[in-house]
Amino acid sequence: MRKTIFSLSTAGLALAGYLIAGGFWLQVGNPEASPEAQKANAVVTLKVAGCHDPATAKVTARAVGTVNGERRSIPLELTKLTTPGMYAVSQQWPKDGKWVIQAEARADDLFTNALIPAYPKGVDHLHAKLDLKPFASSDIDAMLR
Repeated sequence: MRKTIFSLSTAGLALAGYLIAGGFWLQVGNPEASPEAQKANAVVTLKVAGCHDPATAKVTARAVGTVNGERRSIPLELTKLTTPGMYAVSQQWPKDGKWVIQAEARADDLFTNALIPAYPKGVDHLHAKLDLKPFASSDIDAMLR
């Protein structure tokens, strides 16, 4: 048990050091916190953060899901908000099936991405997964189960 706690503490310190040093990541947010996002009918917001100019980052998203056993991928149109590097994502995928929003951000040689569970009645922004390396299709598959 002690070894596990030490490993988690070391990982937490490494992540904290990365974030303090600047880093590059996506923040997944609740659109209820932004009247502008609500006006755009957002189900989730994405915000580029880190030690760079967020307005210059390229952000893309797609909905990946299964409907009647068939895998589908739908490119999502993001609505740029007035806060630099912040976007609103509205529901552009069918209410049928199971879905995951896969969002990616790039700035020069920096990369970050997020997987966000999506359900017929909304998005679970609290259980989003964030990483600095691309997610594997197995990560998406696991979230779709």
